[in-house]
Amino acid sequence: MAMKIRLARGGSKKRPHYAIVASDSRMPRDGRFLEKLGTYNPLLPKDSEDRIKMDVERVQYWLSKGAQPTDRVARFLEAAGAKEKTERANLKKGEPGKAAKERAQKRLDREEAARAAAEEAKNAPAAAAEETSVEVADEAAADAAKADE
Repeated sequence: MAMKIRLARGGSKKRPHYAIVASDSRMPRDGRFLEKLGTYNPLLPKDSEDRIKMDVERVQYWLSKGAQPTDRVARFLEAAGAKEKTERANLKKGEPGKAAKERAQKRLDREEAARAAAEEAKNAPAAAAEETSVEVADEAAADAAKADE
């Protein structure tokens, strides 16, 4: 039997209250459970002692029997010191969405085009100066040739 230590929701609409329970993972979230291990009231302030209450000895018992805590319950246990902290990798956290990626790509394309135009404009006066100096030299050579005749 796959055991879980998880939260079972209670309370009324927009006023949640959770029971920390040990249950079979195949049972519904708020359905049948084997043992109630504590309570969690998210409406209370974070520094309140009544926010999270749990029987740590019974939780340790179920963990020794192979029960797996859900992520939220595991965080409660870490805060209580009943379980060592684990490293979590939220791989999706830093990844932007599809629209943001498209906006970033368009911005990069615009910046690249602007850089290319600036580089072209920077090189254009030098190229124009070379062309004019070549034209002036050609004209000077033609004038010299006419003068020689």
